[in-house]
Amino acid sequence: MGDRRERRRVLRVNEFRDRGGQKLPPPLESLAWAPPESFLGLPPSQCPYAESPVVVLPVPYEATVSYMGGTRFGPGALLHASRYIELYDHELDFEPYRVGVHTLPELLLSGAGPEVALQELRTAYDAVLDDGKFVILLGGEHSVSGPPILAHADRLGRPLSVLQFDAHTDLREEYEGTPYSHACVMHRVHEQVRLVPVGIRALTAEERALTRARDIPVVFGHELARPGWSDRVLAALGDDVYITFDVDYFDPAIMPSTGTPEPGGGQWYPTIELLEAVFREKRVVGCDVVELAPLPGIVAPDFLAAKLVHKLVAFYARHQHGRERTA
Repeated sequence: MGDRRERRRVLRVNEFRDRGGQKLPPPLESLAWAPPESFLGLPPSQCPYAESPVVVLPVPYEATVSYMGGTRFGPGALLHASRYIELYDHELDFEPYRVGVHTLPELLLSGAGPEVALQELRTAYDAVLDDGKFVILLGGEHSVSGPPILAHADRLGRPLSVLQFDAHTDLREEYEGTPYSHACVMHRVHEQVRLVPVGIRALTAEERALTRARDIPVVFGHELARPGWSDRVLAALGDDVYITFDVDYFDPAIMPSTGTPEPGGGQWYPTIELLEAVFREKRVVGCDVVELAPLPGIVAPDFLAAKLVHKLVAFYARHQHGRERTA
């Protein structure tokens, strides 16, 4: 039994070397080398930046979290968990990684304050967009979603919808003395884009008034148990969509590893069905997955977040790859 487990382990960690990955000297090539800390453990030789349409950008930024910390460890935990995801998606009947997925090194933003840090992120994100990539950003706290959203809105030249999976509206004008808090990220973009928040279970009276004044079509958490909510979301979105996914959108029963968990929330399969519908029916310009705060000894949420990113790659590969990209 032990020999069988060992053979499976060696086959898994050497999977990409057998598929044309890194070539090692003959004395080393028979050993069981661990895959790199990249999405799915893909080696750079398998998916060079220049040839990969999908780029994963880890941004372990944490400066304004308001309850429990740890989001700076989120990208690393997600990438590590992703090494153990099966490459074959049985629901879609193909291997999504074959589209070409390159993982950039972690982007370490300035400690000079949130405004400076987020401007650095905008500069880096613009550079990747200039190369025509479909970017999946991994946070870090939710404030890192602001620069990518504005980058796409500025480039698009037509209305951009933002599909916001979240437990919180994040529409505060300022929080704890800064307008750059993770609790303010959607306020900073709401005048430039069409917000469609889904899964909301916590907001202030002022934020609720703003959603009414701006006609923001909120789908609250308690509505997720009712039929028709996903149709409302699709109807509210325009043709061009950016997806920002705060993992506290999920029920904390399946996603406890986040800084501000709220009771209730989304479940896996209805969420995945909506995501595929968005990729199938709309033009998705980019995505992010943020606010994973790993808990020691509890790895299922890390794997859930990694699987979510794998689905984003899969839906891009199935429904979006090959479409003309202008933003």
